Amino acid sequence: MDSLSQIVLGGALAAAVAPAGHRRAALLAGAALGTLPDLDSFVMLPLDLDPVDMMTWHRGPSHSLFVLLPLAALIWAGFRALGGRVAQAPGRWFLAIALALATHPVLDAFTVYGTQLWWPIPVSPAMWSSLFIIDPLYTLPLLVACVLAWRWRERDAARRALVVGLALSTAYIGWSLAAKTLVDRQAERTLAGMGLRDAPRFSVPMPFNTLLWRVVVMTPDGFLEGERSLVADTGPMVFRAYSSDAQALERVGEFAAVKRLHWFNHGFMKAEVRERQLVLSDLRMGAEPDYSFRFVVAEREGLGWREIPPRQIDWPWEASRRLSQMWQRIWEAPPAPGEDGAATQAVR
Repeated sequence: MDSLSQIVLGGALAAAVAPAGHRRAALLAGAALGTLPDLDSFVMLPLDLDPVDMMTWHRGPSHSLFVLLPLAALIWAGFRALGGRVAQAPGRWFLAIALALATHPVLDAFTVYGTQLWWPIPVSPAMWSSLFIIDPLYTLPLLVACVLAWRWRERDAARRALVVGLALSTAYIGWSLAAKTLVDRQAERTLAGMGLRDAPRFSVPMPFNTLLWRVVVMTPDGFLEGERSLVADTGPMVFRAYSSDAQALERVGEFAAVKRLHWFNHGFMKAEVRERQLVLSDLRMGAEPDYSFRFVVAEREGLGWREIPPRQIDWPWEASRRLSQMWQRIWEAPPAPGEDGAATQAVR
C-alpha cells in the first residue's frame, strides 16, 4: 500500500495499545515503524541492481515476518535498556512495536504487487489482490483517527477514535475480499462455459475503488481481459482476447531475468517482439495496452534469442483519459458484443 496508509496504520495500532500517557509518542513511533520496511528501496539504490532485481527484491527480506518480528524484539529490547516509556510499560510497547512492523507486509499482501511474507522460504510472493495500492476509503478512517488521537491525547475519546478507525479500515478489507469473491465466482461461471474453468487467472480492483474489477485469464496463445462492475454489470462477463508470443517466451524461459519474473508474477506476463527485442509486460499492474512494468530481456540473434541485461522501458499512459473511462465504467455496463463496434474479440 501507499506510504500514507502504512504510516497511519502503524500509528493507529501503536497508539491504541500503548498507555494513554504515551499516546503521542506511540503515534510517532508507530508511524515511523509502519513505513520502515519500504526503506529497502533506498538501501538497494547504491547496489547497482538491474530493474528486474529492483522490482523483485522490493518487498523481499524487509517485508518478511521472519525478519520483522525478530527486528521488533531487538528494537524493543534496545529502547527498554535505555529506560523511558518502553521500560515503564514493556508489555504494551512490545505489542505496539511488533504490530506496527508486522502489519506493514500483511497490508501489502492485499495488493497485487507481491509480498515475500515468508522469505527466505522460496515460495512465490503473496498477492491477495483485493485492494488497489492507493484506496482513500481504506486510509481515511485511520487518518481521521490519528488526527483525533493526537488532539485528544490522554482522553478516553482518543482511544475510542483509534478503535473505531481500525475497525472501519479492517471492515473495508473484509468488504474488498467479499467483493473479490463475487467477481471471481462470476468469472468462473463465464469461463466454465468457455472451457477455461482451470485457466490461470487473477482479479484485482481498478484504481482507487473496490466497485470495478479487472480479471485476466491466461490462454495458450495469450490472455483474456475483462472488467466487472459490482454496480452496473449483470449476466456473464465479457472478455477481450489478446495475443502473446508464447513461443518466444518459452525459448527464453531459462534466462535468469525471465525465471525471476515468472516466479515473482506467477507467470502473468505478456511477451511481444519490438524492433528485434523481446519485451515482457507484467499483466498484474495496468491494463491493455498500458502496464507499469515492462522489461526488455532478450535480443534476436539468428533464429534464436540472446540474453541481455534487463532494461525497463516506459510507454505513454494517458492517465486522465483512463481514469475518466474507469469512473464511467463503474456506473455503465459495456455494450453487448458486436454493438457500437465493441472492442476486439468479445466472448461469453
